[in-house]
Amino acid sequence: MNQANAAIGRYRWTICSLVFFATTVNYLDRNVISYLRPFLAEAFHWTPEQEVIDYSNIELAFKIAYALGMLVAGGIIDKLGTKLGYAIATGLWSLAAIGHALATGTGGFLIARVFLGVTEAGNFPAAIKATAEWFPQKERALATGIFNSGSNIGAIIVPLTVPHIAEKYGWQWAFIITGIVGFVWLALWFLLYEVPQKHKRLSQAELEYITSDKLEESVEESKEKVSWIKLLSFRQTWAFAIGKLLTDPVWWFYLFWLPDFLMKQYKLTATEIIWPCALVYMIGSIGSIGGGWLPLKLINNNWPAYKARKTSMLLYAFAVLPVLFAQQLGAINIWFAILVIGLAVSAHQAWSANIFTTVSDMFPKKATASVTGMGGMFGALGGILLTVLIQKNMFVYYTKIGKIETGYFIMFCICGASYLLAWLIMHILVPRMKKVEL
Repeated sequence: MNQANAAIGRYRWTICSLVFFATTVNYLDRNVISYLRPFLAEAFHWTPEQEVIDYSNIELAFKIAYALGMLVAGGIIDKLGTKLGYAIATGLWSLAAIGHALATGTGGFLIARVFLGVTEAGNFPAAIKATAEWFPQKERALATGIFNSGSNIGAIIVPLTVPHIAEKYGWQWAFIITGIVGFVWLALWFLLYEVPQKHKRLSQAELEYITSDKLEESVEESKEKVSWIKLLSFRQTWAFAIGKLLTDPVWWFYLFWLPDFLMKQYKLTATEIIWPCALVYMIGSIGSIGGGWLPLKLINNNWPAYKARKTSMLLYAFAVLPVLFAQQLGAINIWFAILVIGLAVSAHQAWSANIFTTVSDMFPKKATASVTGMGGMFGALGGILLTVLIQKNMFVYYTKIGKIETGYFIMFCICGASYLLAWLIMHILVPRMKKVEL
């Protein structure tokens, strides 16, 4: 950090660290099941076709619940405020994660995933609201990239730990241990978090820096609820929602199906996929943070914020395209496939850091959580469509005829095209990302 920033203060980065921790916990809890799939198949005596169907149903239950949770999560957090809203969401999803250990079959997992999906929906609306409260516009993409990299760290920790826990102590303990971590975060959150205007540890210089490029909103104003009907009347809302609809399902695919792809395409075991999966998300972490750094660099070089954001997102959309050749490269060496999938995950995380930041670019603080929740709901709906159309139909069909690699090739084609289409639609709807006045 340079001397000027040191003079201003750096407590806002403590808040960013807390949000990073919460996002890591969020992805620990949702991703555990991906690496327990072989253990669950053995415990519940799933046939290969039944495994695809039951796992798809479990994943679908989470996505539907997540979409429904997004209907209300943003509005609740805007109403309750970041501190209380984030705490309630994290406490409830940690309990839901632990509840998976009580499941005795597919039905039990469906129930547990529903509760987890509804409660985990609170993370990103709260995280984006906290970022809008604590960072000036030019730093938000970087802060978002840093906290969003928690999704990669969570995805790295899971393959490195969960299979070993399941083998040594049983699959139930994998859910219990990851769920407990959320309560550690809760203690830190109540100890360290408050809105900037009320925070006793924040210097006046840093408060002025945080609010330097926007009109001050009172704490009461930032809690005002803006109706969905009004928000849906803005092109800005639809640009964000459609962008999430087209690109979030790609992330869901990597998160829930990468282990299956590696096991079926390359005949790896549950423990042999540990390092390949971990490397994919390590590369993804670089993209998440770097994706926030690039627009900051461009803005500091006097680019308009909207131009810096859109140029960066277009570059990230093109960076996804090599994933089209993942299987061909993997036929030469599996690590070539891992590298191009890692590049695609990295580009997604860079894209994600910026698309989230467009909300605080285009809306005042009192609407950021609501709009983030609406976009998250559309992203979850895209994930639902992906499961129903691709994973429960196409994957089942190609599994039945013994050509699952063809199904995965089609899926990689979808992954490669989604971002450029999303960027084009967003550009048409909001060419300059004009700020909404509410």
